[in-house]
Amino acid sequence: MYIPKHFEEPRTEVLHELMRAQPLATLITMSAGGLEANHIPLQIVASTNPLGTLRGHVARANPLLVGLRSDVEALVIFHGPDAYISPSWYASKVESGKVVPTWNYAVAHAYGYVRIVDDRDWLRTQIDSLTTQHEAQQREPWSVADAPSDYIEKMLGAIVGIEIVITRLLGKWKVSQNQPHGNQTGVIAGLRAAGTGSAIEVADLVAEAAGPKGLS
Repeated sequence: MYIPKHFEEPRTEVLHELMRAQPLATLITMSAGGLEANHIPLQIVASTNPLGTLRGHVARANPLLVGLRSDVEALVIFHGPDAYISPSWYASKVESGKVVPTWNYAVAHAYGYVRIVDDRDWLRTQIDSLTTQHEAQQREPWSVADAPSDYIEKMLGAIVGIEIVITRLLGKWKVSQNQPHGNQTGVIAGLRAAGTGSAIEVADLVAEAAGPKGLS
């Protein structure tokens, strides 16, 4: 991933926060037949590894499991909020007209080796943990134990666990850090006026990156 220095986000805790908030990741692996891409919710869990460990599961019928090159590093992409940036929001449009559109976004890339975990106890723990995390905001949280045990056992038999100890972690926050204060202020106002969830999230990231001047 191309990361100009001013767009680099090196803080592990910030990248983990994005990974928790946007857990549906793109897992890219190498198999005997070439590259495979799968979209899988993955949990970042505490481990002895300082960069963390990712855990999840896939269908037993998933081609990912066929010919997986476990000796080749895999890439996991977590996509944060993104938004189109109109040049009409820039103060410099009026001043010089030398402006072009762009796209702001936040993304985390995690690298590691995929380990297949075919263990029902491990899977049940992972499913319980994943469910508890995402049901926490529900008015009436659902629990795996709410379903018939024989049904859950059948479902567990249809999946296989995956675990990736993160060996490298890269973050790119492209949120108008390269723009002067007037343009940053215009971008924040334009995104908030757009009113969509993603636009507002990007506006907050631009304001955070701009520091106190971005809130003036």
